Amino acid sequence: MMEDVDVPAWWQRLGLPGLFDIHAHFLPQNIQDKVWAQFDQAGPKIGRPWPIRYRGTHQERVEQLRAMGVRHFSSLPYAHKPGIAGYLNDWSREFAAAVPECLWSATFYPEEGVADYVGALVADGVQIFKLHTQVGEFDLADPLMTQAFGLVEDAGTPIVIHVGSGPVPGSFTGPDFLAALLARHPRLRVIVAHMGAPEYRRFLKLAEQYENTMLDTTMVFTDFFDAEGAYPADALPRLVDLQHKILLGTDFPTIPYPYAHQLEGLERLEFGDDWLRSVCWENGVRLLGLER
Repeated sequence: MMEDVDVPAWWQRLGLPGLFDIHAHFLPQNIQDKVWAQFDQAGPKIGRPWPIRYRGTHQERVEQLRAMGVRHFSSLPYAHKPGIAGYLNDWSREFAAAVPECLWSATFYPEEGVADYVGALVADGVQIFKLHTQVGEFDLADPLMTQAFGLVEDAGTPIVIHVGSGPVPGSFTGPDFLAALLARHPRLRVIVAHMGAPEYRRFLKLAEQYENTMLDTTMVFTDFFDAEGAYPADALPRLVDLQHKILLGTDFPTIPYPYAHQLEGLERLEFGDDWLRSVCWENGVRLLGLER
């Protein structure tokens, strides 16, 4: 298995200046501890243990990414209940200000005043949002969210949305929820987390149908995910056609294998170096308007 120390040589071989990880997480320590506790107890729910590989301090984890040459990464907070988005957003804003490689990430939730704080974030230049309908247990169609989605759509700010039913389905997960959102807001720049696992085919169709709908690779094509159901083999050629709409994501630090294994899984697809360059760097810098 490829190890983390091998990562710089991997992207250097591709002629890249580094890696762009659209789906990483940095959270306030009290929230991070609770998230990790949930994963520690998740075995019975998902049918197998999910040991977290990277449990260091914030600074230790930043240095791990830097050592591997991850030049841009997100922090992706996600609100799980009303009243917490502001706290998460304030922390993420400060974290991004202190860590140059980190995208200024934010979240929102169906609650009173959501359009106000989303509008303020957009006006201030927030770079990316994250929503998690499985954890937050909310419907993307909630009327409280309508104006906020309109503001984000008009601004063109990307949103990573976990709305697939993996690893555990919820009342508001599945492709129908995203399809309904895109029907109302077709210009939204949506990045489907985990490529929509396990409903890969239908989320792939949405990415083909909507110009601004993209997919991130988070945990897909790894041995851990493939054990529960690999990406459909007959759909793989369509990912070649969508080379410009797929972005590297990893879920660092909450993964049960080396960071390098995500890259190894992508290379095993044998889609070629040009595809890897697009996914691991070029698509991200183009989407966020960052330097090449």
